Amino acid sequence: MDFDVIIIGGSYAGLSAALTLGRSTRNVLVIDAGKPCNRQTPHSHNFLTHDGDRPAEISAAAKAEVLKYPTVKFISAKADSAKQLEDGFSVGLEDGQYFTSRKILLATGLKDTLPDIKGLAACWAISAIHCPYCHGYEVKNEKIALLMNGEHAFDMATTLHLWNKDLTILTNGKSQLTAEQAEKLKAKSITVLEEEIFELEHQNGHLENVVFKNGEKIAFKAIYVKPEIEQHVNFNEQLEFELTELKTIKVNEQQQTTAKGVYAAGDCATLFRSLSIITAAGTMAAVMINKELISEDF
Repeated sequence: MDFDVIIIGGSYAGLSAALTLGRSTRNVLVIDAGKPCNRQTPHSHNFLTHDGDRPAEISAAAKAEVLKYPTVKFISAKADSAKQLEDGFSVGLEDGQYFTSRKILLATGLKDTLPDIKGLAACWAISAIHCPYCHGYEVKNEKIALLMNGEHAFDMATTLHLWNKDLTILTNGKSQLTAEQAEKLKAKSITVLEEEIFELEHQNGHLENVVFKNGEKIAFKAIYVKPEIEQHVNFNEQLEFELTELKTIKVNEQQQTTAKGVYAAGDCATLFRSLSIITAAGTMAAVMINKELISEDF
């Protein structure tokens, strides 16, 4: 085998794992395509010692720390294939190169698919946000929209009412809220609008107005959105591990997938997309991989 471990994905979870494995003197290859899901996010929050820092600055500093360990190598490329061998794994890159390893850690993140609304993609992660624990404080006490429907809209409105009292749920079509939910929202002065959305007016990603197809427009400071998610690469089909009903990689408490020798950490294996949770998962995966290697060799 070329390496003890190949880590596919070099953002927070992957780098956290690489740091632990490098300190364990393991030969590690990190393969990263350089397209993290938070690349448009101007500031990271709720991460100790880095609250308010730019995500790119955090990851650049982390990469520099990891590469101080001589057994860790880094390749800027996209891995597009992976298969199990008799004694390990083979990972192929788009340019035709391939590398082998005894174990694989997937830290490939998730791909967010947004509703097809003009201006939404430009606002994503700037003023079109998904998590109050990551972004809620910066827009507290402001007029906020929720682009969602049904049970998720009700749950999110219930949560956001702590940060914002002026909330409007935009169902972008017929409401799927129950009568009981609608009454509870009305009692809290939370508006529900069923008008279909035409576009988001913004300046450099900062939301100004939501424009509806009937010509009406309403000013909001930010809009919470629930994107659809999918894995960046269908490694589950190639390596034969399971996904959950939520489309994340199924892992146990040790970050091990249902395929022997394959681990997963970070966004690809959880919807709790907090930097502290993700980096901790990378460390846990690395410790358990190292333990498995030690058991095989002792």
